Amino acid sequence: MARDADHSAQDYSAMLGSVSVITNCLDDSNEFCNDMTSAEKKERVMRSSGYLSFMKDLDDWGSEDMSTVTAAISAAEAYSA
Repeated sequence: MARDADHSAQDYSAMLGSVSVITNCLDDSNEFCNDMTSAEKKERVMRSSGYLSFMKDLDDWGSEDMSTVTAAISAAEAYSA
């Protein structure tokens, strides 16, 4: 069953929240996640990346721009390597 436009918009907004988690967690110049160990940060980043990958693969996005999402997934994968 395809999502309606409102549901897709909510999902996309949630995805941008996960992009923010990844971006901020990987940025050592801010305090976000600085209370975590390296292993905990890695787990948080990869959990967010997994969510993004799953959601990005849905086939009913229409014209949503996934470039920011793709960049966050790539950054997370590079971090975990």
